[in-house]
Amino acid sequence: TIKQDTIIYRTDKFITGDERKLKNVLKKLPGVEVEKDGTLTVQGKKVTTMLVEGKKFFGGGTKLAIDNIPANVIAEVEVIDNYNEVAFLKNLIDSNEMAMNVKLKENKKSFIFGDIEVGKGNKDFYNSSNNIFYYGTNTQINGIGNINNLGKDVFTFKNFLDFKGGINQVFREGNTHYKKSNIDLLQFIESTDVFQKLSKFAALNITKELNTKLIVSGYGIFSFTKEKTLNQSSNRYNTYRELKDNSTNTNNNLYIGNFNIKYLPNLSSQWYFRSQFKRTKNTLNNLIDSKVDTTNSRFYSQSDIIESYFNQNIEWHNSISKTHTLSFAMDYTFQKNTPVKHWETPDNTLETFLPLVNQSNYNISQVKKQKNITCNAVFKHYWEINQKNHVYSTVGNTYLKQSFFTNDSQVLIDGSVNDFSSNGFGNDLNFNLNDLFFGINYKKRAGIFTFNQNFYFHNYNWKTNQIIGGSHHKFVILPSFSTKIEFSKAKKIELNYSLNSSFSDVSKLANRFYLLSYNSVYEGNENLSNELYHNLSMRFSRFSLYKGLRLYVNANFEKKVNGLVQSINYENVNQYLSPLLVDDSETTWRVNGSLKKKIKNINYKLGLNFNTANYLQKVNTSKEINKNTGIGFELSAKTLHENFPTLEIGYKHSKNKYTLSGNKSRFVTLEPFFNIDYDFLKGFIFSLDYKFNKYKAINRSNNFDLANISLYYKAENSAWSFSLKGNNVFNVRYKNENLISSYIISDVRNYVLPRIIVFSLGYNL
Repeated sequence: TIKQDTIIYRTDKFITGDERKLKNVLKKLPGVEVEKDGTLTVQGKKVTTMLVEGKKFFGGGTKLAIDNIPANVIAEVEVIDNYNEVAFLKNLIDSNEMAMNVKLKENKKSFIFGDIEVGKGNKDFYNSSNNIFYYGTNTQINGIGNINNLGKDVFTFKNFLDFKGGINQVFREGNTHYKKSNIDLLQFIESTDVFQKLSKFAALNITKELNTKLIVSGYGIFSFTKEKTLNQSSNRYNTYRELKDNSTNTNNNLYIGNFNIKYLPNLSSQWYFRSQFKRTKNTLNNLIDSKVDTTNSRFYSQSDIIESYFNQNIEWHNSISKTHTLSFAMDYTFQKNTPVKHWETPDNTLETFLPLVNQSNYNISQVKKQKNITCNAVFKHYWEINQKNHVYSTVGNTYLKQSFFTNDSQVLIDGSVNDFSSNGFGNDLNFNLNDLFFGINYKKRAGIFTFNQNFYFHNYNWKTNQIIGGSHHKFVILPSFSTKIEFSKAKKIELNYSLNSSFSDVSKLANRFYLLSYNSVYEGNENLSNELYHNLSMRFSRFSLYKGLRLYVNANFEKKVNGLVQSINYENVNQYLSPLLVDDSETTWRVNGSLKKKIKNINYKLGLNFNTANYLQKVNTSKEINKNTGIGFELSAKTLHENFPTLEIGYKHSKNKYTLSGNKSRFVTLEPFFNIDYDFLKGFIFSLDYKFNKYKAINRSNNFDLANISLYYKAENSAWSFSLKGNNVFNVRYKNENLISSYIISDVRNYVLPRIIVFSLGYNL
């Protein structure tokens, strides 16, 4: 059923009974796509908030919900476009948010449900998980736990970064987004390809309605992963090629605590109080063997990072009359990270930059400290002149305070320290930015058209305080507009344009050297100001359950008027990097789409994606224009017979071309695949997914088969279940991929977990 911005699926009309978790149900709903990382899209648009019975499930993230909610408790799935947590703001604000609300069967309300599973595999592989849920009239409790060494991701570092505090989406429009480089944390993001991994996870979410006016909720999440990775890569830099073996041991500890209060004094007023705390403690040990021409080098490094994050937010929304509504928010964020790194090598590395004392083994140390404090205050007024004409105004202020400290040195064999500060190393920078802004928005409806026109006026004042301080001022006008053409409830076109502004992270302003890696040194640029870029997007969607048709197309164009580029200077394998702000630095096009058509009992799918980017780079004093282009398509057919195995056969093809300082690289991946789900006899389910991957690069090619297989049994009306699963049944040793950064093209071989056979016993509560 389609009602305005909401699609309602009666799930019993789409499922066959062999579904175990929410993700298995969602894969069978028309227009819904489920990615392996937990990302959900509906008609090509990303789901940003997950709800169960109208309440956020662990802060609204999708992965924990789709992997853990049992399939047999689901009655309906609602998809709500233009979602707003504050109901009376929904018709006022056009947001990019999309929510999915899972409604439970009546007999699962005020009832404890869930499942427990334990499994033992070949060698020393094992798995244990438990999910317990209670949804009462006034109380909801969700508990999730898992421990395994199968390489199964329960909660990833990407999921951790997505758990953001801060103000409601309605206040973010018009706010300048301040980029944080996360350069230290990104190296700890778990790899999808590992040859050894242990994961431990626990989470608890409680929501309590104390009375009709007061709702209290909170959740806690703990995750620990210990993994080993090994990859071999051929890296093409601008002027040379490197062969590199890279082995890494990583320990990640992640913690999240969240507490919320929702107060509804009356039907026209709402208050929100939100607190969130996040903490990471990460250790990484890395060994690199590098070969450039005939020169072999070995580097060992160790990194330790502790990062703390705290956010406090207060919001107030009030509908004072039929034509006037007010909103106000205050937001405070504190973030601090303290990475400590050590590099060891027998080679005299970066000798042009580092004043190293000759030793048989070089031990280099770095201490870095970064602290960010952000304060936001935003006030909005919504004026509904009539049903077809609205005027909104915004006034706000953002204050940002950052500090950045680095110290690089050599620890000598006798224990003394050779400090590098005399060679231009060592940063101690304070950066303050104040953004006072005002915005005016006019919204008009005319038949099938909805027009939005915005103007935001920003008054930037910022100050840097390092060896030489400086104060700066800039006034910027940022226009944006959008048009929605709604031919019907199931056929829409959306056009959006915006001029955007963003400031860089403080680490890019630090004007003295600091080490980035075993072969690169970075120096910031204190003269950087805000980036300015145009963004134009189009989205078309067409949905017809009666005709069995689902079509969507997304297109995006971005052009940086003033953008950051990397200035790179090479000396053999060593690199000196520094940021520059230049005109017309980058142009990017992205297009993707999907067409699905049901003919009789077969679903046919055609998916296409295309992206291309041209960007400037300064290499050894000369400017270069680099380019990367990628194109891919997917063709598949899937049977939908009720009393016949569900079969899917398809083919994926992707081609990537990169041009870096005149050097060209080309990578092609061909991937035929086959999937089967077969419900037979009474209670047996057989599943198989197989793909053949043919990878071609300029100087090599590689083929491998990946297959996973499972047999599941659960007798009717029995709480017990049994399963036998096989992962990587052909025992493939490694997979290939290609990667690109602003100055490196990499052809990578990633080693993976071996064949794993696991027998599991489950019990449904």
